[in-house]
Amino acid sequence: MENSEVRAVIKYLKMKNMTPTEIHTDLHNTLGESAPSYSTVKKWCREFRCGRESCEDGARSGRPVEVSTPENINKIHDLVMDDRRWTIRSLEEVTGISSTRIQAILTEKLGLHKVSARWVPRMLTPDQKRIRVTCCQGLLARYRENPAGFLERFVTMDETWIHHFDPESKKQSMQWKHSTSPPPKKFRVQKSAGKIMASVFWDAEGILYIDYLDRGVTVTGDYYSQLIPKVREAIKEKRRGKLRHGVLFHQDNAPAHKSHVALAAIDAAGFELVDHPPYSPDLAPSDFFLFPKLKENIRGQIFQSDDDIMTAVEDWFEDQSPDFFLNGLQRLEHRWVKCIEVDGDYVEK
Repeated sequence: MENSEVRAVIKYLKMKNMTPTEIHTDLHNTLGESAPSYSTVKKWCREFRCGRESCEDGARSGRPVEVSTPENINKIHDLVMDDRRWTIRSLEEVTGISSTRIQAILTEKLGLHKVSARWVPRMLTPDQKRIRVTCCQGLLARYRENPAGFLERFVTMDETWIHHFDPESKKQSMQWKHSTSPPPKKFRVQKSAGKIMASVFWDAEGILYIDYLDRGVTVTGDYYSQLIPKVREAIKEKRRGKLRHGVLFHQDNAPAHKSHVALAAIDAAGFELVDHPPYSPDLAPSDFFLFPKLKENIRGQIFQSDDDIMTAVEDWFEDQSPDFFLNGLQRLEHRWVKCIEVDGDYVEK
């Protein structure tokens, strides 16, 4: 059969309210190998639904270069700029232009592509963005005066919860399969209620000190201030000469970290506190580097006790080379630069 004849049959069956799947099955049973593919049937059904009357081959949506006129391009551009959540099907219904041409206009003519919104910790105010830029400019200038010396003196810390069981991510559970085999199934599971909080202090050579919060205890200024002398002793024992050169101590702006008693302990230890802008986990090495790497490794494992978690965490840290930790801190330069370039907005990578 000629294409125009097949299109006429498809149009007739479509008028009988048959679905593309039913039409394709009917044609395949009648015409065998010469029947059009399902994608072709579906495309032609969509064209007839949009009001195309002709069954001639020239009427298919692949032809109309004239549809991409400046008027249509501007019309689609105005619609998308007014509401960036438009779907191609909705634009097709509103404009009467085929989805194929709309797709071409959006991607080829307008250079647009659809992306998912990303979660950010907070809607930053202009003043908060300005503070982030100012802080990054100061740190970047100081770092570039002597990168090796800066990183040699730099110590950072943060806290994180580690669960007795944290399910694998979707990416981690991916597996190879043949085209004919069914896709694997994954049942929804939740993180376990059992968890432990770890306060991790580290530098460019590795882990300096880890403290695990006792059950029923919260992170307060008093609790945190008691960790600082222990960190100083760990530096004295593990990093000969670091105290003499001076420690650049980095932490976020959690209330316990900024309490008077904690700041007094940091000063008494002889640490120089490095600026960190509020609401900025994207500029904290533990948040954007160390903890994601750790949790990616232990995710999917079941720990029977807090001791099992501690052992797994410390074993993983010990398996990492000094270059691993140095690489994490070296990424700060890129993030400071990027934060300045985007006028204080959040840095994704």
